[in-house]
Amino acid sequence: MLPIAPLMIEHRLIERMIRLMAQEQDRLQANIAVSPEFAFVEPRFLQAAVSFLRDYADACHHGKEEEILFAALQAKPLSPAHRRILQQLQAEHRWGREATQRLAFATQRFLQGQEEAVTDILTGLEALVTFYPAHIAAEDQEFFLPVLAYFSPAEQAALLQQMQIFDQDRDMAHYEALVAAWEAQGCKCHL
Repeated sequence: MLPIAPLMIEHRLIERMIRLMAQEQDRLQANIAVSPEFAFVEPRFLQAAVSFLRDYADACHHGKEEEILFAALQAKPLSPAHRRILQQLQAEHRWGREATQRLAFATQRFLQGQEEAVTDILTGLEALVTFYPAHIAAEDQEFFLPVLAYFSPAEQAALLQQMQIFDQDRDMAHYEALVAAWEAQGCKCHL
């Protein structure tokens, strides 16, 4: 197995959560179009989405990318194009963390009774739903495969082993179950 395989598999689960977030965004917008007082925000879903993005997409997935793959690439003589993409991806990870934090804050404000936070929730959902597909496509299509050429087969095997060790204390099945549960529910609360 190539060391990029676990990262690309994780991308598929992240995409599934992003699809759920897009459905929730669409549902909220449709409800608000009828009447702003009928937004029917589903805070349980928003909290689950934020938790997933923080714990799985960022700490687990981006953690593996940054602490293992990207760190190993820093020691390699990357082409200017690959170095630029690497720096862009690192900046995007930081942006994703900040956008997730803004969504979490908007959700918390809503839970505290600030109805106007619905606007910030929609903005947060839209930002993340737009960001992740483009970010994942850049990694999958423009970066992961080409940068493997910088590593020998033995180095690739070592990277894969480091990723497996990184995940060893994480309950990866929990994240799959979380997404599957919301998919089964359909994120159509209050409809």
